[in-house]
Amino acid sequence: MASVQRLVLDVLKPHQPNTLEFARAIAALGEGYQVDIRVLEVDEDTETLQVVIEGNGLDFDGITGAISENGASLHSIDEVTVVGN
Repeated sequence: MASVQRLVLDVLKPHQPNTLEFARAIAALGEGYQVDIRVLEVDEDTETLQVVIEGNGLDFDGITGAISENGASLHSIDEVTVVGN
């Protein structure tokens, strides 16, 4: 079965939780998940983020769940890397 190794996501989130807490929530989903976040835009209530997640067998449903649980929304999947067996 093919596994997701890398995702680049466009995410809109409120100011809280802060970016560090948000990254930790996603990284905690899997052993070896690496989360890199770049803040692209900030307005009065929200932040637009580019979220890059790398790891073996990324759990996309878990990641989208963590995004929602932290008050954010996934706007788009901008890049994906999938490796077959």
